[in-house]
Amino acid sequence: MDSEQWAVKRSKLPTTHYPLSTTHSLCITMLTEEERREIEAELHQYAQKRAVCIDALKIVQRRRGWVSDESVRDLAEFLEMTPDELDSVATFYNLIFRKPVGRRVILVCDSVSCWIMGYDRIREHLTARLGIALGETSADGEFTMLPIACLGACDHAPALMIDETLHQDLEPQKLDRILER
Repeated sequence: MDSEQWAVKRSKLPTTHYPLSTTHSLCITMLTEEERREIEAELHQYAQKRAVCIDALKIVQRRRGWVSDESVRDLAEFLEMTPDELDSVATFYNLIFRKPVGRRVILVCDSVSCWIMGYDRIREHLTARLGIALGETSADGEFTMLPIACLGACDHAPALMIDETLHQDLEPQKLDRILER
């Protein structure tokens, strides 16, 4: 099969596996129709198709949990960019996850204000409670703990964010209640 035939066949298929041999397969991850529609709905806000790339990355991540290499390739093709151009955008923004993460992502603020107000105490408590260090995911796949430069809550430090919810003025006991939700 030549590359043109492959491109036609690939464009007609959802996520599936193609055998390369009897022992290997190639996984193709296509954008879903829902993802395409959602991205296309954002296009009117931008002068160029490629300018929607951050929104497109967020859409894929919200639906899949993270942005795989295959997703970058598919999105790049859809946005008329090279995969390297889109990957440069994806890896620049620390809230685009290029590796699988847990169902809940904990972003621990490590700004100067949070350091002064007890960042170490909060990080150590999370590490002991969840059994993970920064950059790791719990064995049950529930939590991933990541550092973030600033959450903009310096007047209520230390702070962290779980998914999209900001938690401020943290103490270990308060953190336990938050994690139990």
